[in-house]
Parts: sequence; structure tokens; C-alpha cells
Amino acid sequence: MNLNSREKILAAAKRIAQAHGYGGLNFRDVADEVGIKAASVYHHFPSKADLGAAVARRYWEDTEASLEALLAEFPDPLHSLRHYPDTFRRALANGNRMCLGSFMAAEHDDLPDAVKREVETFSDINVAWLSRVLSTGSVIPPEASEKRARAIFAALAGAQLMARSRSDIALYDASIESYREAGLLPA
Repeated sequence: MNLNSREKILAAAKRIAQAHGYGGLNFRDVADEVGIKAASVYHHFPSKADLGAAVARRYWEDTEASLEALLAEFPDPLHSLRHYPDTFRRALANGNRMCLGSFMAAEHDDLPDAVKREVETFSDINVAWLSRVLSTGSVIPPEASEKRARAIFAALAGAQLMARSRSDIALYDASIESYREAGLLPA
């Protein structure tokens, strides 16, 4: 199996985990989606924990790159913050999926330690980025930026969960707008 197969496995596992969480992730479904035998998945990922950790790691790495790209595209911190909710919205727009970090965080008690660490890193990446951009944009004083960043991250994850539970992306959009009106997010 080549590197391309490994990437296909990771992509399939990400889609499955975004729809069904870590608990719904299994080698047979991943293999079926990729078009290989389940035993072939074990070649790259000896256990479900290894696969889950790799998927979560790739997810936060991709998110970190996306956030930096967002800042590069919109160098004005306020513009970047205005577009930040789009990162969560994309999962909903893609088959009513959840942010993988949020979905797996909800399963915290059932996750292997390696997966927990990667999920925590996902949250840390988002909060650090938000905190940095909030401070840089002079939205709030630097000493308050991490607290606000955590509130924003939690609010967006909650809005995504509500919208997914009703298969209604408009509910997500309305929640984001209300966060702007309330001052949690810059208008």
C-alpha cells in the first residue's frame, strides 16, 4: 500500500468520524469507502486508537494551516475574526457534519489517551489563534484575549451542534449573527 492509500484512509476516516464520532469509526467502513480490504487499513494503522489519533492530528494540522491562510487572506484581524465562523460552517455545509474536534471532545471519556491529546491540541490551536488575533486587532486587552477566545470557540461549537441536531445551517448563521449583535464576535 502506498502513501496515496494512507491519505485515502485518513480522508475516509475523517469523513466517518465527522458523521459518527470516534465511536462510529471502524476499519471495515473505512476500507469500504476507500475500496480496499479492512486488513489493508491495519498496514498503516495497527489499531483504532492509532487511526483516531492520526485523523485528529491531521485535522488540527489542517485547521492550523487554514487559520494561518485566513489571516494571510484577511490581514486585518477584524476581517479574519469575521470569517472565522466559516471554518465551522463548512463542516455543516458538507453533509451536515460536525467539527471533528468537537465531535471527539464529546466522546472524551471513551477516547484513548493518544486521541485525547490530539483533540485537546485542536482546541488549543483554535484558542491560541483567536487570542492572538483578538489581541492584534485591539478588540480586547491582551490579558483578556484568551478568556474571550475560549468563549468564542465554545459558542461556535455550540452553534454548530444546535444546527446539526436540526439539520438547519440557517440556525448556525442566526446564532453567529446573534453573537455579533451581543458583542462576543466583532461585527
